[in-house]
Amino acid sequence: MNIIEIKGITKIYDIKTMPFQALNGIDLTFKRGEFAAIVGPSGSGKTTLLNIIGGLDNPTDGVVIIDDVNITKLSNSKKTDFRMKNIGFVFQSYNLIPVLTAKENIEFVMQLQGTTKEYVEMRALKLLEAVGLNNKANSRPNKLSGGEQQRVAVARALASRPQFVLADEPTANLDSKSAENLLDIMEKLNREEEITFIFSTHDARVMKKARRIITIEDGKVIEDVLREKDV
Repeated sequence: MNIIEIKGITKIYDIKTMPFQALNGIDLTFKRGEFAAIVGPSGSGKTTLLNIIGGLDNPTDGVVIIDDVNITKLSNSKKTDFRMKNIGFVFQSYNLIPVLTAKENIEFVMQLQGTTKEYVEMRALKLLEAVGLNNKANSRPNKLSGGEQQRVAVARALASRPQFVLADEPTANLDSKSAENLLDIMEKLNREEEITFIFSTHDARVMKKARRIITIEDGKVIEDVLREKDV
């Protein structure tokens, strides 16, 4: 079953010297439970595509349909609400709230949704355990390593039980061991809980784990390869 349908997505940025076409007629679908990587050189359009799928940016043309909802037609306020309930984000720079502990960072989105205090705490502790950080629940980001911060970010992305998680260069700031650890955790969550992950990356370690590789160059999909699950 497709949870994401991307039809004819084009993105043109208005730059003073001349317009720049970041995406040029992208058509893609994603099924529930995928572990997919969007790859390509810098400037190829992969991050722009991820931002449009997540409703963080608007396409110049085309539509993005998530679970039968055309998010490109939603108002800004409805799009914000839809993102909060349906999409998890993991960014290269972690984006944790510095004054909150690891546990509080994970709880934050659920509190915005008005979830009960008991459930919020239970879910946050369960996710901290899932990413191997139950002993760091009360640590603030400045007391965590880069790898630990990114694991908190993954747990936060999963807190509201989203339809899928978008990860933009999640391993870029991590050393090899931390990157491998993070990818193992995300792969485990994907396989055991069928959580869909879509990466934007140029990291060979992510590509090795991914079961689908979508290659973009000059704003176009030039290759889309589905690999066997046991690869």
